[in-house]
Formats: sequence, structure tokens, C-alpha cells
Amino acid sequence: MKAGIALFITLLLGNVAGRAQSVPVLKFDDLEQRIKRPNDTLYVVNFWATWCAPCVKELPLFESARKTYASQKVSVLLVSMDARKTLTSKVIPFVRNRKIGSNVVLLDEPDLNTWIDKLAPEWSGALPMTLVLNEKRNVRQFIGKPVKDGELESIINKLKH
Repeated sequence: MKAGIALFITLLLGNVAGRAQSVPVLKFDDLEQRIKRPNDTLYVVNFWATWCAPCVKELPLFESARKTYASQKVSVLLVSMDARKTLTSKVIPFVRNRKIGSNVVLLDEPDLNTWIDKLAPEWSGALPMTLVLNEKRNVRQFIGKPVKDGELESIINKLKH
């Protein structure tokens, strides 16, 4: 009986851990629906890639913001721009090894020209890039460079009300 319970708990915890490391693959329309909801949540959306050194360097700032604003209507979403074929070999292990707790998705839209102007016409496509937005309140802040320590919190504090 005890062995059965232990096995059940192990399987349950293993399943939870597996789900925590999932990285859904989205098309642009799905991403747009996630971040342009007409609600009170302020969305902090960072576009990054595992191969982008400045992106990797700033990721802890987004994790910190996620923890700081966990009890508020602020949602951090990390959008990987890595190639879809690297999802299981690079992206998921990267997220797991760095213990990233923010929501992570992989955007499967290799042709920037088909969607970039709909999202951020001022964006050249260079990484990293961050958008802080709230559709309901018509709030939008474009950050076309790596964020610095304290900068993200300052922007969130200014826009969350």
C-alpha cells in the first residue's frame, strides 16, 4: 500500500514538474489574443532567444518582476524567437535549467514581415524587445533595447494604474 502511494505521489509530482516546463508553440494570432485582452492586466511581453546574449542577461529582471508583481494584475510573458525545431533540444532545457517561472511561449512565425507591423511598427526585429501594454486602458510602452536593472519596475509602476 505504501509503495503504491509513493508511486502515485512520484508520478503526480513528475507530471506537475513536466507541465511546469512546457513551452507552448503559438502563431501570431494566438499571441495577439493573449496580450490584447480587454481586461485590467498589464502585460509585460519580452521577445528573446536562447542564442541572444543580451536577452539571456536580462531574463532575471523579468523573473524578478514576475515575483514582485505576483499578487497584482501584472502578467509577464517571455516569447522565444528560437526556431521551432529547437524547442525540445534548446528552449525547454534552457527554461528548465534556469528555473524560469514566467510563462514562456515559442512564437512560430519565422517571417517577421507578416506580423511585426501589427504588433510594433517601430520594432526593427532586433532582440531583445519588450512591450508593456494594457489594451483596455490604451497603455503601451515599447522598449527596443535590453532593459536595465530598475527600469522595468519603474515602467510597470508608471503604467499599472
